[in-house]
Parts: sequence; C-alpha cells; structure tokens
Amino acid sequence: MNDIALETKNLVKNFGAVTAAKDVSIAVPAGAVWSLIGSNGAGKTTFVNMVTGYLHPDSGQILFQGRDITRLGPRTITRAGICRSFQIPQLCGELTTIENVLVAHAINRSATPSFFRRANETEEMGRALALLERFKIAEYRNRLMGELPAGVRKLLDIAMAMTGEPKVILLDEPTSGVATEEKFPIMDLVMEALSAEGVTTLFVEHDMEIVTRYSERVLAFYDGRIIANDAPNEVLSDPQVQRYVTGTPLTAS
Repeated sequence: MNDIALETKNLVKNFGAVTAAKDVSIAVPAGAVWSLIGSNGAGKTTFVNMVTGYLHPDSGQILFQGRDITRLGPRTITRAGICRSFQIPQLCGELTTIENVLVAHAINRSATPSFFRRANETEEMGRALALLERFKIAEYRNRLMGELPAGVRKLLDIAMAMTGEPKVILLDEPTSGVATEEKFPIMDLVMEALSAEGVTTLFVEHDMEIVTRYSERVLAFYDGRIIANDAPNEVLSDPQVQRYVTGTPLTAS
C-alpha cells in the first residue's frame, strides 16, 4: 500500500507573464497534517486549485495514492477522495444548514444530478445530522445561512466537504473571519473530526499561532515556489520565511 497520500512533481503554472507555480514538488504521507503559508499571491491558492482540479498545471504531475490525477476535473477528483473547503464558505443562503449538507452530499457522492430526490432519503438525512453533530453545529440544523455566526458557517463549509468522505482534504484559511477567541475552539473541533476519520490534511493559514499549534510540517510559498518545507519552528526561523512571509523574526518564548 502506498503510504504517500498526495504527491506533486515539478508543477508549473503561468498566467501570462506571471508565474504562479514553479517546480512545486511535495510528498505528503497519509494521515499527515501540513500547513501552507505565504503572502497573498505567493502561490498557495494556485497550488490548492491545481490539486483539486480547478486549474490544470502547464507541466508537472499530481499523484493521489499513486494515481495520476493531473488532468482530472474537480468533481472526479472529489469523488476519488480529495475534497476542499473555501476561504469564503460556499453556502446556499436559501437553504437551511442541514439542507446545505444534504445537497453537498448528493453532489459529492451521487452519480446523477437528482440530488433533491436523494436528499429526502432517510439514510442521507441520518448522515447529514451525524456530520452536524460531529462538528457540534446540530442545534443550527434548521437555520438559514443568514442566521449563522461566522464560526458556524466555517464549520458547516468543512462539514460539507466531509460529505465526500475524503482521504485528503484541503482547507483554505479555516479560521479567517472568525473572532480571536473562537479560532482555537474551531480548529480543535476540525482537527478532532478529521483525525477521527484518518484524513490527510493540508490547510492554508495566515495565523502563525494556528500554524505552530496544529501542523506537523509547514510549506512556505513565495513567488510561486516553496522556499521552506520543514517542521513549524524550523520554517518560521528560516531567514527567507521571515523576510518574505512573516515579516518578523520568531521571538523566543
């Protein structure tokens, strides 16, 4: 059995004269928790979009559990076992919390678009409720999106990604837009839920407290390249990372 969940080899992506990814190569072990850091425009989102099929690299290769997925589309990749959340939660405002989960489940797992018929099935309803309970937001199941606190919306977006039963999940800034006092409780919930399912996790994050507390390894992006790939303290102590990403030296505690 291949113990590398996700591997990229020399990914390159250009947008005209702008190089968004240059020779990006990583190998993420199954069950790992890695974070991606870098300033805006550094290449993090381009990387996530290539892995999840929203963009195709100009050259290079993406392997999921040894299978080449480089040219597959987002839905095929999701059904293969790679899912994602978004910096701005992708929710339908006219549906309730549990209805959003039901629709996500149908889109992610159904072979046909007849998801409203499937959404009424008892089995899907049970799974949706179980996900809401796992993320401790079941009390909001009948609320519309406009009624939800920011932290609940974040958790709901990740719960919807989990309907795809992923082996690998990519989280785009899971704590952005939430109150400072909520960021650790939210990440505790998310990491506990993903760990319970053995999901390999990569998350984009600008908050270095979140990075150091939750990730085993950090990928630092700058100008489309990975300039550091190591344990959190090693990466955050790297002079290039301090210059181009964090802006300040790591202070001793």
